[in-house]
Amino acid sequence: MKIIRLLLTSLILTVLLSCSGFLFTQDNTQTEEEIMKDPIVKMHTNYGDITIKLYNDTPQHRDNFLKLVEECFYDSTLFHRVIAGFMIQAGDPDSKNAMPKKQLGVGGPGYTIPAEFRKDLIHKKGALAAARQGDQVNPQKRSSGSQFYIVVGRPWAADEMIMVQERLGFKYTDEQKEIYETLGGYPFLDREYTVFGEVIEGLDIVDAISVVDTNPADRPLQDVVIESIEIIE
Repeated sequence: MKIIRLLLTSLILTVLLSCSGFLFTQDNTQTEEEIMKDPIVKMHTNYGDITIKLYNDTPQHRDNFLKLVEECFYDSTLFHRVIAGFMIQAGDPDSKNAMPKKQLGVGGPGYTIPAEFRKDLIHKKGALAAARQGDQVNPQKRSSGSQFYIVVGRPWAADEMIMVQERLGFKYTDEQKEIYETLGGYPFLDREYTVFGEVIEGLDIVDAISVVDTNPADRPLQDVVIESIEIIE
């Protein structure tokens, strides 16, 4: 009888431990949204490929960009505005097959996107951000529905970052300051324009595009073409 009781006790303990382990596993499982990877797209240009990660932390901009990519909206558009040491800008549908003297930069899909500013997403070199109209006509700082830019910028010295913070009225984390001091970027755009991705491969292509010869309107003299963009992850 004692043996039977011992066996029953052992069996009960085993079941309880198994159930406890099951409950522990269930409590620590991540939701699908939490484990979802940031989407990756590859931009094919006549200067080479640029691979970009889109942030899940800016879902409206992410989803809109992916929608336009799936619609081939960006195919054959130009980097129509290039400023060395600052950024390269694209996404104007009017730039497709545009004549050399055509003024570009006002085209879009006919809608804008609410700003999605985040303190942790900064205009470091390689950041992908949404262009927009100026504050006078766009006080909500809504983003263009299609136009974007990739930051080039420059490194900022430690004393310059102190000045930047005083001008902007907010502080950066030590990690963010280190990024601006080493990798570089353009901090004066932070919390003014929505950053929604970053270049993870092809910064050399961004650099090459950023130094092409341009006309007085900052349009490259020789077209820099986005041949296509594909979603790879």
